[in-house]
Amino acid sequence: MANTEAKFQQNPPQKTQNLFFGAQICLRILAVASTLAATWIILTSKQSIEIIGITFEARYSYSPAFKFFALANALACALSATTLFLVFFFRRIFLNPANYFILFLHDLSLLSLVLSGCAAATAVGYVGQYGNSHAGWSRICDHFEKYCKRVTTSAAFSYLAVLFFLVLTILSASKSRQIQV
Repeated sequence: MANTEAKFQQNPPQKTQNLFFGAQICLRILAVASTLAATWIILTSKQSIEIIGITFEARYSYSPAFKFFALANALACALSATTLFLVFFFRRIFLNPANYFILFLHDLSLLSLVLSGCAAATAVGYVGQYGNSHAGWSRICDHFEKYCKRVTTSAAFSYLAVLFFLVLTILSASKSRQIQV
């Protein structure tokens, strides 16, 4: 009986703390990388085509929704990188569960920002892909294939960032539950 209990000892608090810290750092690095990739891809996506001697161009800056998408991802990248720096170099500050409530609010706001940017880009991308016959909008992705593929890739990276921020929000919320009143 004692032998069985020795095999299944609980993790020491320091080991659990290190695992939690490692998950925080890893998820924040992944969030920074995915928002940076989404921002870079959308900012560099453009395509020109010529139809009947007339040149048409597609750029992210022609759509307010894509501008918001790029800004939301860039802002989330910068704020997440700042938080990564703070969590990594000032680890002792975050041993206090009250500070995890601040991280919870921060991660929740970044999650909301990136998700709203994704929603805006997805809505415009859907119209670009399929058009809207009721509004008289024709689809453009059959002409601007390269541009549409880059925007889709950027949105995919951004949705990955949403997933990372969701997990970070859940982790920060669970850690902040340990606050002593």
